[in-house]
Amino acid sequence: MTRDPLRAAATVTGLLGLAVAVYLTVVHYAGGTPACGIVHGCATVQASEWATLAGVPVALLGAFGYLAIVATLWMSGEAARLVAAAFAIAGFGFSAYLTYRELFDIHAICQWCVASAILMTLLAGACVARTLYAPMEEA
Repeated sequence: MTRDPLRAAATVTGLLGLAVAVYLTVVHYAGGTPACGIVHGCATVQASEWATLAGVPVALLGAFGYLAIVATLWMSGEAARLVAAAFAIAGFGFSAYLTYRELFDIHAICQWCVASAILMTLLAGACVARTLYAPMEEA
């Protein structure tokens, strides 16, 4: 196996994002409100119409997205790198859309959502860089 620091960084970032998404999913299904610290917008965001998509919590969609990206990171080959980058770019786009909704429709900010958006941005950057700069042969 070749050393791949971008894969390692992306894996850690993806696992952190997965932890955030799983936490928000558990809170959603438990009927609670996320711990918000100083921001206090998490409950407002979670209760908004944009917290679910076709009845599925967006946090659960995020968890599946992070899981798919991390799994794909550990597959070998150029196609796997492209798929990981595509998933991460899609996740970045969805995070940007949700951030827009927080700012301009919900008028509240969830610190967990911001953390996830930052992690997805970093993950997309690492996956794209890995696709562009990784050696052709990979174990």
